[in-house]
Amino acid sequence: MSERICEHVVLDVEPAGKKVSISVDGKEIEAYEGEPILSALLAAGIRINRYTVKRREPRGLFCGIGQCSDCSMIVDGKANVRTCITPVRDGMVILTQDGLGSGKEAAS
Repeated sequence: MSERICEHVVLDVEPAGKKVSISVDGKEIEAYEGEPILSALLAAGIRINRYTVKRREPRGLFCGIGQCSDCSMIVDGKANVRTCITPVRDGMVILTQDGLGSGKEAAS
């Protein structure tokens, strides 16, 4: 079951772009080219984008406008990519981010 938003009473919902495939933690999911990565993740039921540095707490959608870092993930090898404002491209490889995503995680 898709949780993709197709109509909204306040926001304009753009028509879907070309259907593409992206990899999230090794699992292929369906997405639409140009939509925010986070939209594709939510539609696929993926709610956790990263884990915090010190307490390893899960984080996901919070602001949805690129002002916080709760939706940050590793995208095509680059850490700290805000998925709520980054558009989908075919073949993207996305990983759940652990801590800083750079191998420089703080010791707990």
